[in-house]
Amino acid sequence: MLGKFLIYLFGRIIKVMANIIKLLCYPFHYLFPKKRFTLPVHAKPLFKSHKHTNIPKTLWQTNFTNKVTLPVYINYLFNRLMACTYDYRFMITEDRAGFIKTNYSSEIFENYSKIQIGAAQADFWRLLVLHNKGGVYLDIDAHFIWPPGSIIKPDDNELYLTTKDGGISNHFFASKKDNPHLAKMIDIVMVNINENTLKNVYDLTGPAILNQVLENMDVNTKNYRYICYQGNFTNEFFQYIDKPEGKWCEAQKKIDIIKK
Repeated sequence: MLGKFLIYLFGRIIKVMANIIKLLCYPFHYLFPKKRFTLPVHAKPLFKSHKHTNIPKTLWQTNFTNKVTLPVYINYLFNRLMACTYDYRFMITEDRAGFIKTNYSSEIFENYSKIQIGAAQADFWRLLVLHNKGGVYLDIDAHFIWPPGSIIKPDDNELYLTTKDGGISNHFFASKKDNPHLAKMIDIVMVNINENTLKNVYDLTGPAILNQVLENMDVNTKNYRYICYQGNFTNEFFQYIDKPEGKWCEAQKKIDIIKK
């Protein structure tokens, strides 16, 4: 119980610190509006860990661009420190497509290619990359509040994050490769794309898929307060400053999610 309290307290301290940093980034980008920082495609662990884990020590992230604002870059640096024993892998839009084309069937790649909204593509990709390679997925605007190497136990095969309402989110999850639960999620996304009746990213490729598969199942979950938070180091302004169409919830109002 004391351990949980310390993690929660540490998380609150990080949240305050991150929001202060975010505020300080406004004058920086006012003075340097075109300044961007580059996220690496690959970064080796800062420290080697020889402890065997069922879930590979790889942290996966994606974004529409690798040229990011200062708060997004600081968010990345903070996660690198928290996940210091993890291999870091990052993909932009084109790299995601290349990965899927190389590692999956033509049917999966063709369905993925029909998706017109980047967030929905990223939803599908994170299922595919963790099923194929295993590891930890974390949204680009999320940050750990405790080292994942301490949160994820050596014999864990998967770990999901629960939200305030008790549902399961997809802005973080961890899995060994060839996880049958992820395989079921991939199958559901394929059906959703083929049927093309859902008009919301959340339902078509997003957290609804995880909840549909894992509902009433005894799977390894932890509350978000002990794993990661979102939107403290950064926000929509800094994340989508170079994307006129904005966040996915705005984009889906203007175009179909699935190409007809």
